Amino acid sequence: MFPSICARCGREFSGKKLRELTVHHKDHNHDNNLPDGSNWELLCLYCHDNEHQEYLDEESFGTAAPGSEKGPSATHQPFAALKDLLKDKKRRQE
Repeated sequence: MFPSICARCGREFSGKKLRELTVHHKDHNHDNNLPDGSNWELLCLYCHDNEHQEYLDEESFGTAAPGSEKGPSATHQPFAALKDLLKDKKRRQE
């Protein structure tokens, strides 16, 4: 029904490597198996894992849908006061 190509990365698979292609349900509903295959796409193992991780992140963190803005950005700045700390250390050494 589909060519032996990953729908995300475009890699072609044949022979023993063909088993690295998996059927992915686009809407993540494994019960939605339309006869024309319009809810399926072939993804390699790596792209399939990445797709499901994005979906899990969306569920866990409430991020936007895959393809749009990605999850929350980091706000912590661990080195924000480093310059002041180094100045204080230098003063104590003098």
